[in-house]
Amino acid sequence: MAFRMECTPAFNYARDAHETVIGAEGASFHSPSLSLGLTTHVPLKQQGTGVSAEFTLQKEETVTFVLQETEPGADSGLAVTEAEAEELFRQTVAYWHRWLAKCTYKGRWRESVHRSALVLKLLTFAPTGAIVAAPTCSLPELVSGVRNWDYRYTWIRDSAFTLYSLLRIGFTEEAEQFMAWLEARCHELNPDGSLQLMYSIRGQHTLTEETLDHLEGYRGSRPVRIGNGAYSQLQLDIYGELLDAIYLYAKYGGPISYDLWTHLRRLLSWVCENWQRPDEGIWEMRSGRQSFVYSKLLCWVALDRGLRLADMSSFPAERDRWLLVRDQIYEEIMAKGWSAKRQAFVQAYGGESLDASLLLMPQVFFVSPKDPRMLKTLEAITRSPKAGGLVSNSLVYRYNVKLSADGLTGEEGAFSMCTFWLVEALTRVGQVDRARLIFEQMLGYTNHLGLYAEEIGTSGEALGNFPQAFTHLALISAALNLDQALRSPELG
Repeated sequence: MAFRMECTPAFNYARDAHETVIGAEGASFHSPSLSLGLTTHVPLKQQGTGVSAEFTLQKEETVTFVLQETEPGADSGLAVTEAEAEELFRQTVAYWHRWLAKCTYKGRWRESVHRSALVLKLLTFAPTGAIVAAPTCSLPELVSGVRNWDYRYTWIRDSAFTLYSLLRIGFTEEAEQFMAWLEARCHELNPDGSLQLMYSIRGQHTLTEETLDHLEGYRGSRPVRIGNGAYSQLQLDIYGELLDAIYLYAKYGGPISYDLWTHLRRLLSWVCENWQRPDEGIWEMRSGRQSFVYSKLLCWVALDRGLRLADMSSFPAERDRWLLVRDQIYEEIMAKGWSAKRQAFVQAYGGESLDASLLLMPQVFFVSPKDPRMLKTLEAITRSPKAGGLVSNSLVYRYNVKLSADGLTGEEGAFSMCTFWLVEALTRVGQVDRARLIFEQMLGYTNHLGLYAEEIGTSGEALGNFPQAFTHLALISAALNLDQALRSPELG
């Protein structure tokens, strides 16, 4: 077979020029901030600012290319023989087999659960334990649209859900590493005592957003953005997700330290004082702050899990205050978050728009899955968009962009994780056959490697950054709950 290899680095997002030098064992590329070396035994020729090679392989022949960081001005670096490359490959395969063997999940759709676990592991930055939301930036939510974001950061929200998913399928070591990362962030509160909602993989706080106007973008989708301006937003839901994850870790992974508890107490006091503030919400709206029901819901979760943690470990706590505020939040959500007109919980106080995040209300134990209000909300959400709902062809939109002004133009695809949330919601109310059908339909939307992007378009195409951790952890949770329901005696 004839092959063609091209290697064309673009340093600092194609903003820095570089020098290309071809040597006896490869090529080197030198920019002001970084140098790379490409080693190979195949002859290379220069192609613009990069290199290319054409070669033919017969049966059982192999060729190895190694791209690595080098010292400024150095040559291409150490070459690797074909035998060494083969041994490295075998070691890599053995590592992943050993790692996956620790998974305790033995139910249905095991291959998909395993693949999702592998995704979460591969999105982990080993030195700090941080897990990125996705390894890409500016892949559009609609081709040629402007909803293009940088997801190469670690969100408290995603981190908390990830911790929960890893614990449930037996990966306690990764959960411990992640707990260490979360605890480190609790030591770095903002001056007002709040927690930042997202960080870099090394824990950096400032993630300035900028556009790269010299880049065309994926299939002409501009602007290309790096950094993420949402880091400075107020998102009140992160406290509930954080406390829920830590509570589950303390329950199934191991006890938490008193030092961590002192930081959590401070955060819970902050929640008591600030839960009534409008915020930008889970979907990071850019149209101004609102009183989002999901944000209030997760403030309730924060205080509820704080009380449970205190009782579990006999920690000192402001129990009376937390209990009072927790109940106050509950009653306010029931009064202001419920729309008599829509007969559903709605996205924000005073509005009529639906929001898929409210499918999680039973999952966080705020209401029973079969509470009449929850059943009506589920019924409203599962209607088609034309009928005022959020579900089209079994795929769930996070909200109706035409009715919920989010500060952006254009449309977007269905959110993959929201569809898995629907699977779990249907499972909890006993609609197991319907949940299974939707779940197995979703499995048909992966690519050939079993990976999901953030969204699915109207033609089944992948949209948004890829692969997305949130989608894969939602798959794990949905599979576990659905499999458990299918094993129940009532279903035979």
